[in-house]
Amino acid sequence: MTGTITIDTDHGSFTAYRAEPADTPRAAIVVIQEIFGVNAGIRRKCDTLAEAGYLAIAPDLFWRFAAGVELDPDVKPEFERALELMGQLDQDAAIRDIETTIHTARGLLPDGGKVGVVGYCLGGRLAFMTATRTDVDASVGYYGVGIDGLLGEANAIAHPVLLHIPEEDHFVDKAAQQRMHDGLDGHAKVTLHDYPGEDHGFATEFGARRSDASAELADERTAAFFAKHLA
Repeated sequence: MTGTITIDTDHGSFTAYRAEPADTPRAAIVVIQEIFGVNAGIRRKCDTLAEAGYLAIAPDLFWRFAAGVELDPDVKPEFERALELMGQLDQDAAIRDIETTIHTARGLLPDGGKVGVVGYCLGGRLAFMTATRTDVDASVGYYGVGIDGLLGEANAIAHPVLLHIPEEDHFVDKAAQQRMHDGLDGHAKVTLHDYPGEDHGFATEFGARRSDASAELADERTAAFFAKHLA
C-alpha cells in the first residue's frame, strides 16, 4: 500500500511518500531524495523496499520553499532548476526533518523496530550527515557530494554506514574520493565500495544516467547491509 502522510514539526508540516509492505514491516527505511524532489524514481525506490518487507518513507525536504516539486534530470531546464533548489536548501534543517521522519517511522513499527536511511546524490550526503548527527540504526549513501568535507564528523558515527562511490563521478573528483578513503577506510563502522567507470547517478531508477549492472550490484550490497543491520 502506498500513499502520502503528513509529518509535523515545530516549524510547520511536510508531506512524505509512504510505501508499506503486505505484512508487518521487518524495519523502516527513510529514503532521502536527490535534488529532483520526491519524484517517480524516489517513489520507485520506496516501492521496491516495501516489496522487500520494509516500511519506506521519503520526506519532501524542499517543503519550505518548493513543496511537492518533482523534476526530471534528463530535461535540461529541470536539471538546472534542481541545482537552484539545492542551493536554497538549509541542510541542517533538512537533517532535523530527516530525524523527525526517523522518529515518525519508529512510532509506526512494533516496539524495538529499527530504522535506516538511504540517500542518493544530495541524499547521499545527507545520509552521511544523518549517521553523524542522529541515532539512526544504519545509513547508506549513493554518490554523496562533499562528504570529504564532512570527515571531521566521522568520529560521531555510532552505527553502520555504507557508501557507494562511482569512480568517474563528475561532481566528486578523484582527489575527493581519495580523501574519503583516507578518512574512512579505517573506521570500524564504515564500508566504502568503488564502482570503476561509473558516473554520478548510476543507480537511478529511470533515465539516461542509469547503469544496470553496477546499479544492481550496489542495490544487492545495500539489501544485504540492511538485512544484517536492521534485523
